[in-house]
Amino acid sequence: MATRAEPSGLKLTASDAALIRGMIERGDRHHDIAAFFGVNQGRIAEIKDGTRFPGISAADDDELPPQGPYLTPKAAWMENRLL
Repeated sequence: MATRAEPSGLKLTASDAALIRGMIERGDRHHDIAAFFGVNQGRIAEIKDGTRFPGISAADDDELPPQGPYLTPKAAWMENRLL
């Protein structure tokens, strides 16, 4: 039987949840939001449906990061490698 990978250690905070809610309201794709925070798309869905961080309001538009898609670690690595 296969073993699971070690957890990444990345944890979402209440302020992350506010940003995520704002990004969802703005129309960002769950895939892009998950990539930005380095988490699984399931964590984004849990925040959207209120399973995690219920009662946290969405961050204002002027507090949100630029809309994705974001460079993947591989793309960033390749870009820096070619310099």
